[in-house]
Amino acid sequence: MLGRNSYTTAEIAAAHTMVERQLTSFRTVASQAGDTTSVSALEPVFFNAALIALDRQFVHRVRTFTGKDTNALSEVELLTESLLDNDGVLREIKVIRYDADKSVLGLHIGDRIALTADAFEELSTAFLKDVEQKSD
Repeated sequence: MLGRNSYTTAEIAAAHTMVERQLTSFRTVASQAGDTTSVSALEPVFFNAALIALDRQFVHRVRTFTGKDTNALSEVELLTESLLDNDGVLREIKVIRYDADKSVLGLHIGDRIALTADAFEELSTAFLKDVEQKSD
């Protein structure tokens, strides 16, 4: 597959639907679960995986689409790479100039990635907004 610098309305809508289903499903189960300790243990596992799934829908984006500075697209890329290849600890990628203060989640290099439903919702919203704006 060649690199991509835009995505269709249908591709973006499908990603929105996936994110909404993941959030709704988790929150429904969490509200019905009697064991909050189990829900708390499941939450980062579920939403770290959900972030990888979101990134994979746009995996072929080129650097000119993502950019080199801190933005939601580059943040998702860094988080996904760190989840897949660095045991869930945020690490730098040389082609991205990451600044925690400009990021959506405010994670610092070396922080363990353990997304909550709210963090995933905030980051996925910003990510999909960036994809939409850059695909216009």
